[in-house]
Amino acid sequence: MVASTCIDGHWDLNNIYHPPVKRSMTVAGHQTSISLEPLFWNRLRAAAEAEGLPVNAVVAQIDVARLESETPCGLASAIRLWLMTRT
Repeated sequence: MVASTCIDGHWDLNNIYHPPVKRSMTVAGHQTSISLEPLFWNRLRAAAEAEGLPVNAVVAQIDVARLESETPCGLASAIRLWLMTRT
């Protein structure tokens, strides 16, 4: 996986423009695949570590919240939006 690098708060712009990477995971007992850019995979992994949970458990929580929304978006979009609210 290509890693996006952040050094002293500045992103390495040569690495952030990587196309999405598809990963398979089990969310709420269902197998699914999610495509996210490496920057978002890295942030999702860090968020999961900070919460002491596996990545798929955090994704399951995001999935529940998005489905409860009046205007649910796709899961990958929901993950990106959730990550943006954490900064």
